Amino acid sequence: MAARPMIEISGLTKQYGEKTAVDHLNLTIYQGEIFGLLGPNGAGKTTTTLMLTGLTEPTEGTAFIDGRDCIRSPLEVKRIVGYMPDNVGFYPDLTGRENLRFTAALNGLGKQETEERIGRLLARTGLTEAGDQKVGTYSRGMRQRLGVADVLMKDPSVIIMDEPTLGIDPEGMRQLIALIRDLAKTEGRTILISSHQLYQVQQICDRVGLFVGGHLTACGTIEELAEQTREDNRYLTEIRVAGGGDALTRLLRDVPGVLSVGRENHLFMVGSHSDITDALVDTIRANGYSLISLRPRGGDLDEIYRRYFEKAGHDYDKDNNRKRKAFWNRS
Repeated sequence: MAARPMIEISGLTKQYGEKTAVDHLNLTIYQGEIFGLLGPNGAGKTTTTLMLTGLTEPTEGTAFIDGRDCIRSPLEVKRIVGYMPDNVGFYPDLTGRENLRFTAALNGLGKQETEERIGRLLARTGLTEAGDQKVGTYSRGMRQRLGVADVLMKDPSVIIMDEPTLGIDPEGMRQLIALIRDLAKTEGRTILISSHQLYQVQQICDRVGLFVGGHLTACGTIEELAEQTREDNRYLTEIRVAGGGDALTRLLRDVPGVLSVGRENHLFMVGSHSDITDALVDTIRANGYSLISLRPRGGDLDEIYRRYFEKAGHDYDKDNNRKRKAFWNRS
């Protein structure tokens, strides 16, 4: 059975005077999906989330969440959508539990239901012991997890998060990512994450939409985006070898299917029209070299985003791009 569309956007546009912040956005996000809206600051991500939550009106276009019109019925949308900004505002002199009680009151929850839900959500977010501490003593990661508990107080079917992992230490990030994944995969909630942090988005999202200059330039899984942007239909393999030099460069060039070999000290970049990993490994080992690492390049989100950024006519790390091209073209 096909997944049910939960967020449906068609032609959504927002203009501020002569500036177009979001330009005819078309996007469908499905129930239980974690979708990453990825782009640099000013790309239009936050404006999009504000339109979805009814906090700003679009210039044109439509947006529906679970069949509810975000523009004409914003109150209905707010009942089923939880929004978590990049810096969740809590009262620092109140405890985590007291802050959640305040949110419960705003949502009209009864006393018994409030206390039951708070206890359950503090446990769910790993904050049971910290629930009676003042929020002013919380770390950034703890505040973000409390933010998730705060959003869940009204039991939303859709959660929109703005930069949820920004400024969190590695352990806090691991806990938050595990929690977000569980909300989608175990409970079937739909989660839209707006971020410019490529690594975190790659770790957690089912699909990614790349936003550049108000345009959604690409949308798909990481694998789909990598295939769409494969440069000159080439595979690029990064190899690190202990003691490898010019002799190994010559050996790698002779491997069937190799188009080019670039080298920088003990790092080799091998270009080919197909995946020839096994042949490369066999050649390295058969000639007595010690293989340190081998990985395909171009499938990571940083590389994918760079390519789409360049296609859109923007300057993406021009100096690094020149270095990459020079390295690729060595032979």
